[in-house]
Amino acid sequence: MRRDRLLVAVTLVTLLAADIHFILLPRLRTWYQLPRESCSCTDSSLENGAAATVPWTTSQNMTEQGSKLEWLFRHPLYNIRLPELGPEERLLQEDELMNYCKRKVSRWERLKKIYIEAAAASNITIPDHPVTFDPEASWLQFHLGINRYELYSGDDSSIDRLLRDMQTASVISADFTPDEKALKGACDCSQVVKPSGLHLKLALKLQDFGKAMFKPMRQERHEETPENFFYFVDFQRHNAEIAAFHLDRVLDFRRVPPVTGRFINVTGEILYLTHNEELRSVFFTSPANNTCFFAKCLYVCKSEYAVCGHPDLLEGSMSAYLPGLSIAPRISIPNPWIRTYSFTGTEEWEVNPLYCDNVKKLYPYNSGNRLLNIIDMVIFDFLTGNMDRHHYEVFTKFGDDGFLLHLDNARGFGRPSHDEVSILAPLTQCCMIKRSTLFRLKLLAQSEYRLSDVMRASLSRDPLTPVLTEDHLQALDRRLGQVLRTVGKCVKKLGEPQVVITDFAESSRVTTGNRLKSRARQMMQHPQER
Repeated sequence: MRRDRLLVAVTLVTLLAADIHFILLPRLRTWYQLPRESCSCTDSSLENGAAATVPWTTSQNMTEQGSKLEWLFRHPLYNIRLPELGPEERLLQEDELMNYCKRKVSRWERLKKIYIEAAAASNITIPDHPVTFDPEASWLQFHLGINRYELYSGDDSSIDRLLRDMQTASVISADFTPDEKALKGACDCSQVVKPSGLHLKLALKLQDFGKAMFKPMRQERHEETPENFFYFVDFQRHNAEIAAFHLDRVLDFRRVPPVTGRFINVTGEILYLTHNEELRSVFFTSPANNTCFFAKCLYVCKSEYAVCGHPDLLEGSMSAYLPGLSIAPRISIPNPWIRTYSFTGTEEWEVNPLYCDNVKKLYPYNSGNRLLNIIDMVIFDFLTGNMDRHHYEVFTKFGDDGFLLHLDNARGFGRPSHDEVSILAPLTQCCMIKRSTLFRLKLLAQSEYRLSDVMRASLSRDPLTPVLTEDHLQALDRRLGQVLRTVGKCVKKLGEPQVVITDFAESSRVTTGNRLKSRARQMMQHPQER
């Protein structure tokens, strides 16, 4: 009897050991991204903070999708160190920015005093919200973090604070955006492409003197762009702006300014606070007793496109402003693959399969990484379904090698059932892609980091969740597969060395806790290991 018990015990222990060795340990290695051989890097990999502090992480009770997002940001491909940043690599210097902002605050206070006095003379009461200028404000830290390579770093805690501030900070003023003001008296309503003033966006100033662009909700989440709509007359969707920011971050581009959702009281936070009489004039009360306002080309055109609160609350997107053009100039450049903005006609790239050869001969696409940055941009636009990228912007300080800003994404996420492959024309015609971009796309195609799952988890943090419908999330996976198949065809045709361009340059700075970076460099050099 004792021998039988001993035999049973030995058998159970053997089975348990086999289960641990062949099932549990491989899963642990996958979860923790450890190499097959023994590794003592658990502590040293955290020494430089690469994996210790992950932005936008979940709580300890993580859902499966939440953990996918967290592990994505811990992955070596998302923790590659940039070169050392000197003054020329940073967009702004702290003293320069602070002096500029203090002058702006002083000017604001003077103009507000004049306006309040003028309103009082007309028996109009204007709320007086004091401005609190804090040198540590999140929007100031965001501006100081902009550099030659990205708008913000992956571990920049000020971005989290900036999102919260745009969600909750008091609004002290509302006005038209500068491009709408520029249309004053010069709007031609016969144009097929409506001027930007007809897209209902407002500049809201917050109590800490930060500034955000508010785009109100125009469509319900489930509504698709009608198939007969041209891309240039499509609605601008607030949820597309929010989703584009999250997608840009998931792709590790970080070229979209922070965006969050928010409910705005259109009466108390716009109508009563604006100093612009033209903006006041477009407000009215609907038959349902809701407060509404519309956009119009000032002085010339009829009013249209009204949106209404319920009765005063209106949801929309809040996009952080970039530094002012007077301190951080930007230049807007026509997209070489621009579409025709008319009901008839085609552009050369639509009929000439060798169009990219012509582009490569032109400045600034004949050297540097500008063309590769265009490829990044069109991959981003294809995933969102945005056909309206007629221009792109760059900071003039960084010259030809600076990154492209991915602004104005509100015409994305319109038709989840349709994949507009013509957006990928630069990729299919030029057949080139950054190695780092390709590796991240391949990573997001794996089940452990599936793009739709990490996007769903990321978007769940926004106050307006759900931001996208499931159809849109599934479309991301489908379109990602299309991008990878397009790259695969190029590689088969031309060979990997000509298609996949190495863009990673390791820093000369040496740190003690660099195992994650070393692993990333190995993956860059030996992609077959993945």
